[in-house]
Amino acid sequence: MSIRDMLRREDLVLTPSEEKIVQLLLAEYPSSGLGTASALARRAGVSDPTVLRLILKIGFQGFADFQSQLLAEVEARLHSPLMMLEAKRVREGDAEGSGSIASAYLRSVIVTMEKSVDAAQDKPFERAARLITGARGRVYLIGGRFSRFLAGMLAAYLTQFRDGVGDLGEVSSRAVDQLVDMGRNDVIVVFDYRRYQRDVIHFARQAAGRGAHLILFTDQWLSPVAQHAEITIISPLEAASPFDTLAPAVAHVEAFVAHLLATISDETRDRIEKLEAIRSENAITLDAPPPIESAERAARNFPGPKLKKTGMLT
Repeated sequence: MSIRDMLRREDLVLTPSEEKIVQLLLAEYPSSGLGTASALARRAGVSDPTVLRLILKIGFQGFADFQSQLLAEVEARLHSPLMMLEAKRVREGDAEGSGSIASAYLRSVIVTMEKSVDAAQDKPFERAARLITGARGRVYLIGGRFSRFLAGMLAAYLTQFRDGVGDLGEVSSRAVDQLVDMGRNDVIVVFDYRRYQRDVIHFARQAAGRGAHLILFTDQWLSPVAQHAEITIISPLEAASPFDTLAPAVAHVEAFVAHLLATISDETRDRIEKLEAIRSENAITLDAPPPIESAERAARNFPGPKLKKTGMLT
């Protein structure tokens, strides 16, 4: 359990002075806890013993123990693939009986997927679904170098459920220009995973400043965007590789879509049916009949007697 989770425990009973410390720690997490206990006490406007009592109350043996875990969390958040290359390199034979590097890696992904199932909560999905389906304005989606593909995936699904969906992809001049139209009727869905991108964080902060509602998809270390998000959906991403796996994040996107499908209104169902009719008319997929023009072309090229427009044989 992270220190943030410890501070948010529902069974944690706090005094008013301790609540001040918790609010400060959460508002500027994790930097607010990296100084001395006295510095933290001064900033919160409480005494040094009050800080120490809180640290003991949430389960640490002292401030040094608390800070040690906090530093470990900071280090984990900032690890790059290069830094983890030696620590997490998957070599053939690392896992007994694994058979290959690929199978060992896939097993590690399965373990992480199981963790994501254990950590999944219905409330964030329910709140995010209500926010998106009930938004009177537009729904924008944006991500980083890799997570932008998740944003595009969810945008493609959401387009079937409602109008006014905008896939911004990565932060670009085009995306930045969209800020001028963002307001309290709009929803911004942000995808940001370790190592976190400055431009994504800055964009999300500006959108929140304009009153837009933020939904964040991130990892267990939490993107700084979480400070501005109304709803945060967390996916564990560690795998037996210097690179994190996005498989649990993809699963969470699909789980969210499944939740949306289970709660769609008649109006949404009607939209999906109309969209399917349009796709069929344009023969988008192989299971749809070809357009009339293609059928006539195929008839002209087919050997044998030809039909005139009157329907008579030639």
